[in-house]
Amino acid sequence: MAAASPLPASGELDVLRGKLRELLRFLRKALPIANAHTVEFYTGALWERFVEGSPDKVMETLRSHALLVEAAPARWEERPLEGTGENSGITDFSNIFCEKTQKLVNVEAFALAAKYYSLPYFGVCTPLEQLLVTLSGNQQEKPGDKVNPDDFMNAKKSHEVQVMSELIGCIADFCGIKQVIDLGSGKGYLSSFLSLQYGLKVYGIDSSNVSTHGAKERNRKLKKHWRVYQTRARAPISGQVLEKAKESTAQDEQKCKTNIKEKLSSTNNSLTNQERCGSDSVLSDFTDVVICDVTRQIENHTDQLPQRAGSFLLENRSPFLNVLPVDAIELASLASKDNGKLSEKHKERKKPLTIKGQAKESNESSIYAPLTSFITAESELRDIISDLEDCIMVGLHTCGDLAPNTLRIFTSKSEIKGVCSVGCCYHLLSEKYEKQCKDCTLEMSGFPMCQYLKEEGWCCGRNARMSACLALERVAVGQGLATESLFYRAVLQEIIKECYGITECDKHVGKVYSKSASFLEYVRKSLKKLELDDSKLTEKNIMDYYEKYKPRMNELEAFNMLKVVLAPCIETLILLDRLCYLKEQDNIAWSALVKLFDPVKSPRCYAVTALKKQPCFQVEASC
Repeated sequence: MAAASPLPASGELDVLRGKLRELLRFLRKALPIANAHTVEFYTGALWERFVEGSPDKVMETLRSHALLVEAAPARWEERPLEGTGENSGITDFSNIFCEKTQKLVNVEAFALAAKYYSLPYFGVCTPLEQLLVTLSGNQQEKPGDKVNPDDFMNAKKSHEVQVMSELIGCIADFCGIKQVIDLGSGKGYLSSFLSLQYGLKVYGIDSSNVSTHGAKERNRKLKKHWRVYQTRARAPISGQVLEKAKESTAQDEQKCKTNIKEKLSSTNNSLTNQERCGSDSVLSDFTDVVICDVTRQIENHTDQLPQRAGSFLLENRSPFLNVLPVDAIELASLASKDNGKLSEKHKERKKPLTIKGQAKESNESSIYAPLTSFITAESELRDIISDLEDCIMVGLHTCGDLAPNTLRIFTSKSEIKGVCSVGCCYHLLSEKYEKQCKDCTLEMSGFPMCQYLKEEGWCCGRNARMSACLALERVAVGQGLATESLFYRAVLQEIIKECYGITECDKHVGKVYSKSASFLEYVRKSLKKLELDDSKLTEKNIMDYYEKYKPRMNELEAFNMLKVVLAPCIETLILLDRLCYLKEQDNIAWSALVKLFDPVKSPRCYAVTALKKQPCFQVEASC
C-alpha cells in the first residue's frame, strides 16, 4: 500500500447538508418546470402556466447569458448571482419567480442561479488531478506505459475508459488491491482494459447473458492482438531509438524464424509422417508471411496488424510468436492426445455454466472474467465470485438503481475497500416518495439515499429525473435538442385529445419520427401504433393541426431550453444525495464527487468515489 500524502478534503457532512438546503430552496420554485412533460406542451398550455414573457425574449436572454458567462468565468465563480437584483442572493428568489402566480419572470436570474447550483460551480467536487497526485504519491509514471484503446472502441468509450481506468488503477495501487468488481459491465470495455493495461483481476458482472457472452468473445479477440497493439503504442518516438530498432529488425526476424522452425521441427518429429507432410508446408508458408507482415507493422508503427484467423497471444514470448495460428501451438501440447479426447474437451466448453462455473473457467484462462447475474443491494458476492478477496467495486454508467445499489453493497461488504461509480439513466431511478412508485421498498429505493432528504420526504418526479439527463454542454456547442420531433409529438397529443377524447394513454409512440418523411406520415404511423383508427382523419385535418401550431414551435423550443438549463441542478441533487449517504457511514474514511470526463463527449461525467477506513489512511483536516 502506498504511503501517500493525506487524501484531499471533500467537504464535511454538515457543510454538504447546508448545500443541499440551499439547492432545495431553489428547486422548490424551479422543479415544476422540469416536471412538466413536453408531450403535454400544447394540451396543458405549459407556456402560459409557467413562463411570463415571449419565447423569443427568453431565448435571447439565454443566449446573451451564455456569452456573458463565457466571457467572464472568473467573475462568475466569485459572484455567481451578480446582476440578479439588489435584494437577491443564494436564498432569495423573489425576483426570479412571481410570488403570486409562481411564473418565471426573470430568465437571466434563473439561468445564473441554475449555474450556481450546478456541480462545476457549487464547490462540492474534488479535482481529478489533485486526487491522482495524492493517490500516486511519489511514484513516477514510466514512459510508454499507456496504450491508446482507440483501436478497440469508439472515441467516446475510449475517452471514458482511459480516464476512469487511470483513477481505478491509482486507487488499487494506493490500497494495495489487485481485484476489481465491475458492476453493469456490459460489453466489458472498462473491465478488459483494466485487466490488460493495469494487470488487475477483474470480474465484470452484467444482468444480460447476451452482454456477458459478447464481452467474453470480445475479450478473447482483444487478448489475441493486445501485445502487438502495445508494441505499436509504446514504439519509441525518438529518431535515434527508432533507427536502432530498425537496424535490429533483420536480426530479430532471422532469429525468430530460426527459433520457430526449430520448434516446429521438434514438434513434427513427434507426429506421423502423414501429419508432418500435411502441416510442415502450411506452417512454414504461414510463418514466413506472418513474420514479414509483423515486421512491417512494427517498423511502420501505424498500420494495423492483419486480423488473421486463429492468431493468439503467447504470454512472455517474442511478439513474433504471438501471431502464430492456434494449431501451431496446440500441436506441441496436444501431440500425445488423441483427437477423440480433444473433441470431448471442446464439447465440454460449450456446455452452459453456472455462475461459479463461469468464474472458475474465466479464472483459469484470464484475469478478466465476465459473469451474468442480476445485482441488488442484497446480493451476496460470495455466491457469485468464489475467490472474493479485498477488492474495489466500480461501475461505468450503471443504469438506474444499480448506481445507488453499488454504493449500498460497498458500505455493507467488508471485502470492498473502495468504490468508483458513474451512474446514468436517472429517469429509471425508483423514488421512495413518488406516488407512482408502487414496487420500490421503503429503504432500498434509488432516491433519496441520505438521511436529510429522507427526513424532508423529498421527491423529484420522473419527468424531472428525465430532465436531469439532458446535456447542457452539448446543447451549448450546437448539438441541440431534437425540437422538431418534440414538436411533432406535442401536436400529435393535441390531435389525440381533440379527435379521440383520450387524455391519458399507457402506450408509447416510440421512434416513429426517425422513420417518417413528413408530419402527415408521422401522425398516420403513430395512430396505428397506438391502435387508433386513422381513417377518421383526412390529410387536410392533420395538416391543419400542423399549420395551427407551427408558429408556436418557438415556445416549445424556449421551454425546453429552460429545462436544459435546469438539468445540472437536478443532477447535482441526485449526486449530492449519494455523497451525503457515504458521509453518513461510520466505516468510510473518505468520499468525494470527481469530474472524470469531458461533458461534451460524455454528459454523465461525475464519479462517486470512496475508500473504507484503514489504519494508514489520512484525510485533510477540513474534510
